[in-house]
Amino acid sequence: MSYQSKFASNDIELLFEAILKLENKEECYRLFEDLCTVKEVMDMAQRIKVAKLLDLKTPYHVIVEETHASTATISRVNKSLQYGADGYHLIISRLDEIKKNQK
Repeated sequence: MSYQSKFASNDIELLFEAILKLENKEECYRLFEDLCTVKEVMDMAQRIKVAKLLDLKTPYHVIVEETHASTATISRVNKSLQYGADGYHLIISRLDEIKKNQK
């Protein structure tokens, strides 16, 4: 791994290895239902949607209306998009690739 995370640990390595072993959406649902609370999964999903909207240069007030995210959450996601580890950019570009290939 060339990227050095600020919070890497053996336990987090185990978590990520487990996630990488998932083969489809059903398995994702099964693991995340056991691993997280419903709110935690919904919060993560909301952040991905906020990141996609910010990437499209959507104004904050529209993002609030569409996602019901707080402006604090939108600001945190925006900060990660600008100064973070590029995880949002990575996944947004991969999701866009999938969408293009499905057309």
